[in-house]
This record gives sequence, C-alpha cells and structure tokens, in this order.
Amino acid sequence: GVPGEAIEQIFSRAPGNEMTSGKFDSPESSAALAANTFGFFLHSPQDLPRLPGYRSADWPALSLALEKTVRFPWSGGRHPVLDVLVTTPSELIGIESKRFEPYRKKGKPSLSDAFWRPVWGDRMAGYQRVRDRLREDSALYVSLDAPQLFKHALALRTEVNRPGEHAGRSPVLVYVYAEPAAWPRGGNSTTDTARAKHREEIGRFAQETAGDEVAFIPCTYRDLLAGWAENQSPEIRAHAEAVNRSFSP
Repeated sequence: GVPGEAIEQIFSRAPGNEMTSGKFDSPESSAALAANTFGFFLHSPQDLPRLPGYRSADWPALSLALEKTVRFPWSGGRHPVLDVLVTTPSELIGIESKRFEPYRKKGKPSLSDAFWRPVWGDRMAGYQRVRDRLREDSALYVSLDAPQLFKHALALRTEVNRPGEHAGRSPVLVYVYAEPAAWPRGGNSTTDTARAKHREEIGRFAQETAGDEVAFIPCTYRDLLAGWAENQSPEIRAHAEAVNRSFSP
C-alpha cells in the first residue's frame, strides 16, 4: 500500500542525497522508516489517524508531504527539511522521525550567530532558553538533537507567520522516535540506560518549551503503531503490522 515510485521521486529531488548515496537502503535508515510509515497516507491524508498526544479536535488532515523544506526567516544558508509535514484546517504539523540516531555518539553542536537574531517572536522563550543553554553547555543534550528541534520549531513558526497557504495556522512539532532493541549489524543490543537517557532529555526539552507558540509533542513509534493496529480500517491495521514486521521500531 506504500506508493514506492512516488516516494523515490520525492527523495531523489530532496536535499540529503538519500537515494543515490544508498543511505535510504541502509538497515539503520531513519528516512526509510518514516517514508514507509507515513508514505502510506501520501495520497490519502484524510485517512491518517490522529497522532498520539495530539489534543486538537481539528482533524482529519488536509495534506501530507514527505521530505518538505520549511524555510527560516532569512534567505541564505541551509533550511530545515522535515520528515513529514501535515496540514489540518487550523494547524501546521511538522514531524521529525528518529530511529538509531539517539543511540549514536554525536559531535559538539555548532550554532551560527544567525539563531540569535530577533526573529523568534514573543512566544518562543522556551526554545530560546534551550538555544542559550546549549551555547553555555554543549553536553546538555547528548541523545536528543535539541539544536535540530529548535531549528525546526523556528522554521514552522516562520511559515505560519508569513503570507501563503499556511498563514494563520498554529504550528506543532511532533517528535516520533524508535526504541529498537538491537542494532541491525552485528545484533548488539541497545541499552536500557541509553533509552532512559533519551527519554529524560525529551521530557526536559518538552518542559522547557511548554506553552511556547510551537507546541512540542513527543511519541514513540511503538505507541503510534499500537494505535494504528486498533484502527477500524483493516488496511491501516495491516500497514501497522507490516511496519512493525519490517522495522521493529
């Protein structure tokens, strides 16, 4: 049920070189997990079930895009690419997906001075606090890619405050993450300690940004797919089973 040809075309055009580099075919690929999970709804966004933790009554979705660039409030440099971008009548929802990334070692985050420009508005104090604390202590977030998340949040906030199809919508950043039991190569187990550390950092980030203009909603793939496995649609239930079988997230 996943439109493979359409997804290949999307990723071939998108930044990141996922297809031609072979990264998409890696057994550790986060992009493949996100594309196969959400790509099922690429041509039928109205069938996407409500996301775990999403409280708005404004559903179903009107559109769903994969590998969507959402721009900062300036022209130069790189701009964020969200794994999934969903629109509803009143909200713009960016989805960032993670698979094995939280359990790998990371380098020190590099933040340009551009992110200290006065472009955040007056309801993004929490995201700005995370930004400021990372400049003071780069080890504050070890498992969670906090710089990427506040960059995504800034881009989403910018998108809904500029003229265009998303103007006036409320921005939402959804963080969907896997907790795999083992690495695909060699079969070494991921540790309970690593998973607990990641969850602790997610909770801290959520607490820091609570009440900001961009709502932050974390959920596991396990919870996402468990809900789909109980959907009234047999096609969606079968899809949830297929994703679990193929990716064991």
